[in-house]
Amino acid sequence: MNMQVSTGVQPPPPPTSIEDMQIPVVMMRDILLKTMFRKNLDMVSDLAEAICLPRAVTQELVDMARTQRLLEATGTLNANSGGEMGYQLTDAGKARSLDALSQSEYFGAMPVPLAVYREQVKRQSIRNIQITREQLTNAMGHLILPESLLDHLGPAVSAGRSVLMYGPPGNGKSSISNGIRDAMGDKIYVPRAIEYSGQVITVYDPIVHSKAEVEVDDPNSLRRKRTFDTRYVRCERPTVITGGELSLSMLDLVYNPTARTYQAPLQLKSTGGIFIVDDLGRQAEPPQSLVNRWIVPLEESKDILALQSGEKFEVPFDTLVIFSTNFHPNKIFDKAALRRIFYKIKIDGPCQSDFLKIFAMVARKKGMPLDEEALIHLIKEKYPTIDNVYANYQPIFLIDQMIAICEFEGIPYQMSPDLIDRAWDNMFVREEEIIH
Repeated sequence: MNMQVSTGVQPPPPPTSIEDMQIPVVMMRDILLKTMFRKNLDMVSDLAEAICLPRAVTQELVDMARTQRLLEATGTLNANSGGEMGYQLTDAGKARSLDALSQSEYFGAMPVPLAVYREQVKRQSIRNIQITREQLTNAMGHLILPESLLDHLGPAVSAGRSVLMYGPPGNGKSSISNGIRDAMGDKIYVPRAIEYSGQVITVYDPIVHSKAEVEVDDPNSLRRKRTFDTRYVRCERPTVITGGELSLSMLDLVYNPTARTYQAPLQLKSTGGIFIVDDLGRQAEPPQSLVNRWIVPLEESKDILALQSGEKFEVPFDTLVIFSTNFHPNKIFDKAALRRIFYKIKIDGPCQSDFLKIFAMVARKKGMPLDEEALIHLIKEKYPTIDNVYANYQPIFLIDQMIAICEFEGIPYQMSPDLIDRAWDNMFVREEEIIH
């Protein structure tokens, strides 16, 4: 049975009142005023959309601002919006908006309190995912992998813990990581921003998060009820991929001194999804330091972040972390660090028969006819010179080289022992050519 998880994630319920929001009332009021001021809005319906709250809750905030003489009704009913009353900032309201903007430039979507966000993280935890062999095989369909690899990968992904993939370069560790991401077919809810201790931390990032398709409105319904809290964006499970550029500072809150707001670090943006550390060992910081930074989060499912003031606080850590390296783990980690990574999976090069399958598949895709004499020459003459060590990247490399030669020579795509030799020469640097 193919277990579909797409219906499994419970959406965050919309707030029903100001009390339900669990955010300081002054902060909510100020975000409302700043949004009106910056976006020049005067209708409750437009304001509700801008601050991502239900209309009834927005009206409560507007009424509260009116009693404080920060807003006033314009006294005109807008014909275009079903006779809706318009509102404008009073002089006191404008002064309050400017004062609030000087403290924080943040306006728009009302943030979700950290405590409320924690509950949503539990509802859509990466640990709740059950990926079947069928789902993983389908997602990896474009890769030729040994069955034993899926035997190890499947339980690792379903556990939602941490995985270390190691082995020689060019064997598809990055492609496998991407395949794992593709196997997770469900959607989660990502907050536009969260609030802690009166501070706003933006989380939703269009670069990291892929917005899911907008649900089609029911044409028979005049006013379709919002089915979830629109302070969140419905997204695919996120994937953050970092490589040699990863530094420890990227795992801290980013403070914007101009806007006086924070941006979530990479691992918080990847909550409910996957964080891939590619090319571990190529970063400026030693791998041991990077893994030490993850030890508490990996074991306790929580991370510690710090505000500018130095105040530290806990955030959920709900991410499948995949470390990928070309180095042997014993060379870059001590035993304590290795023990804390739940799954260690070796990704080796293909055997000869899998190599030939990959070669044939790539040739077919690229329109290169196979030639038996050329293949025998490759297997019997060339590979023995490198101890018959095959790698997944080599078929693409060799075929692309032969295609480039054919195009340069103005001849139809073909392979021959001579073309194999010319392509092979570009794949390796001969020892005697290395300049001392």
